[in-house]
Amino acid sequence: MTYFGFLAIFLGIPLLFMAALTWRDMRQGRSLPVYLQGISPWMTLFILIVVAVLYTTPWDNYLVATGVWFYDPALVTGITIGWVPIEEYTFFVLQTLLTGLMLLWAARRLPSDLPVIQSGLLRWASNIPLIILWLLSVLTLVFDWQPGIYLALILVWALPPIIFQLAFGADILWRQRRLVFSVLALVTLYLAAADSLAISSGTWTIDPAQSLQIHLGGILPVEEFIFFLVTNTLVVFGMTLILSTESRTRVPSFRRRSKEELAS
Repeated sequence: MTYFGFLAIFLGIPLLFMAALTWRDMRQGRSLPVYLQGISPWMTLFILIVVAVLYTTPWDNYLVATGVWFYDPALVTGITIGWVPIEEYTFFVLQTLLTGLMLLWAARRLPSDLPVIQSGLLRWASNIPLIILWLLSVLTLVFDWQPGIYLALILVWALPPIIFQLAFGADILWRQRRLVFSVLALVTLYLAAADSLAISSGTWTIDPAQSLQIHLGGILPVEEFIFFLVTNTLVVFGMTLILSTESRTRVPSFRRRSKEELAS
C-alpha cells in the first residue's frame, strides 16, 4: 500500500464523510453550544493545522534523519522536504482536520450544562505526573537508552504543550470531559488500527533497536499508539480550549500571572 493510498483510504474517505455530516448540520442550522462559541471553529481548525505543521516538522525530520522510523522508497513519491516525504506533511494536515471535524460534530450533540468551577489546584495538580514523565523521558535520551528512544522522543516533544494546555484550562476540559474523552478515544483507536495496517503492509517501519518492542495486537508498536494518543490530545484539548468562551475571559489573567511568575 502506497503512502498516498493509505491517506486516501483511511483519512480521505472519513474526511469526505465528516464533511458531508458537517454540511448537513449547517443546512439544518445545528450549531455549537453557546459556551463553545468563543471563536470561529474554522479559524480554530486553521490555527491548529498551522501549529501542527510548524511544531511537528522539525521533530519528524529528526526521527527520519536518525532512523527511528523509515519508509519503503517504492511506496512514496520520492518528494521530500528535508528528510520527510511529502505524504507525511499531508498526514499532519489530514489528521488535524479529521480529529477537528469529529470534535465539532460531537460538540453539537453532547452539550454540557455543567458550570466551569475555576480550580487552580486542578490545573496544576493534573500536570504533576506529566512533568515527572517528561523528566524521565529526558533522562532516557541523556543516557541514550536505545530501546526507549522512540517513546522518549514522543513524550519530550508532546508533553510540554499538553502541560501548558492543562495549566491553562484543565477545569474547562473537565467540564467538557464527555466530549473530550469520547472523541479522543474514537479517533485514537481508529488511527491506531489504520496504522497497524500500514505497518503490516510495509508502508513505514519503526526501528526495532529504538523501540520497546511491545506490540499491540502483535503488530502495532506501543509507541505508535502513544503517538496517536498524544497528537489527538493536542488537537482535542486545543480545539476545546480555543472554542471555549471561558478561555477568552481567562487569557488576560493567565498572561498577567505568567509575567509575574517570570519576573519573580
